[in-house]
Amino acid sequence: MAAITFPPGFLWGASTAAYQIEGAIHADGRGPCVWDTYTAAGRIQDGSSAAVACDHYHRWPEDVALLKDAGFNAYRFSIAWPRILPTGTGAVNAAGLDFYDRLVDAVLEAGIRPMACLYHWDLPQPLEDRGGWQSREIVGPFADYARIVTARLADRVKDWMMLNEPNVVATHGYGTGEHAPGHQFGEAGILKALHHQNLAQGAALRAIAAEHSGLTLGTVINLQPCRAEDDKPENAAAAVRWDAVWNRVALDGVLKGEFPAVLAPYAEGIVQPGDLEAVRYPIDLLGINYYSRMTMKHEAGRLFDVWWGDAHCDRWTAMAWPVQPDGLYDLLAHFRDDYGNPAVFVAENGAAYDDVVEADGRIHDAERVAFLRDHVAAVGRALADGCNVKGYLCWSLLDNFEWGFGLSKRFGIVRVDYDTLARTPKDSYRFLSTVAKSGVVEA
Repeated sequence: MAAITFPPGFLWGASTAAYQIEGAIHADGRGPCVWDTYTAAGRIQDGSSAAVACDHYHRWPEDVALLKDAGFNAYRFSIAWPRILPTGTGAVNAAGLDFYDRLVDAVLEAGIRPMACLYHWDLPQPLEDRGGWQSREIVGPFADYARIVTARLADRVKDWMMLNEPNVVATHGYGTGEHAPGHQFGEAGILKALHHQNLAQGAALRAIAAEHSGLTLGTVINLQPCRAEDDKPENAAAAVRWDAVWNRVALDGVLKGEFPAVLAPYAEGIVQPGDLEAVRYPIDLLGINYYSRMTMKHEAGRLFDVWWGDAHCDRWTAMAWPVQPDGLYDLLAHFRDDYGNPAVFVAENGAAYDDVVEADGRIHDAERVAFLRDHVAAVGRALADGCNVKGYLCWSLLDNFEWGFGLSKRFGIVRVDYDTLARTPKDSYRFLSTVAKSGVVEA
């Protein structure tokens, strides 16, 4: 096997999301969010909830110790909007800010770079009641929230990501109803949610930049190269349309101030004069969440007349997602060749598998180790070929509440026993720890 070496200062770590790990959904003044409402309506597949999840809200010292012991130098976490502003606007909940104060101080004391994400899907329910991401009225509240959080933490947190995966929020939350808030508003609903997230992001970036200097400002997008199932023209056209929805609205919005022309027939009245200038912003760092490619085909009657095609793949995760590390290399090369080689980092990459706890209590998750090894190697090859990649953060540190799947799907490099909340590092944790400490992966 060939050794791939990473440069000094390369970021190694893990990502988490507040709603998926914190629990304590009624503690210390936190308000309700759309996922609380969605869960209460019985929409979670396994009937579980995030009321406790990993109880990170109380067990965060243990989790920070896991990051430190792994030798990680970066940690991307999200801040829960309803902990800071229980109704989405108005009075600030001091206890919520205090919690993130303590967390940030501990992360820094452990020698780890805190990378904060302002929005990882936990929209305060009162804002959803006023239209949520379907309404332009959400732009101001998000910018105000960004000001409040950075006023408290930007003296220590230098990396700020605005959104996490706006395409997933829009498509699953407002298009198919598979995620909170559970709406099936179709194509226009998806594009409204995407565009309004873009507008809110632009307002937040400007609000933060106006009040702070020396910060690294960015965002995080789930990006998946789209290709057609075969060479049929209708399938090629379907792949182009879905690439525009899934990748280009969010990506070209912030980087280029553009809205995909191919989507114009679906977007009447959504993009107003001046919007694209408000959306565009010269971010310092782009987070890329990569899990697989997307293989698409034409199917009339589906959203945008697009549906899943045959991925022509022989490896699959427990989420029934294809394993395609070559897609990550291609994605990074695409930024080098077509976007001017901006600074990017892998903000999420990982896989759910059906882990088995052995008699000795250990978890030998060989499939996840292979997944991580192949994707880290793809990043290494991209670096060697001139791609401006700053780091690799796995998804996720902990097994957690996997949205509509509840507690049934495990992405963590650390196992969480949901009965006892005990943490057990898996073989994948030890693998990434070795890579992080050595800066070398055998490919």
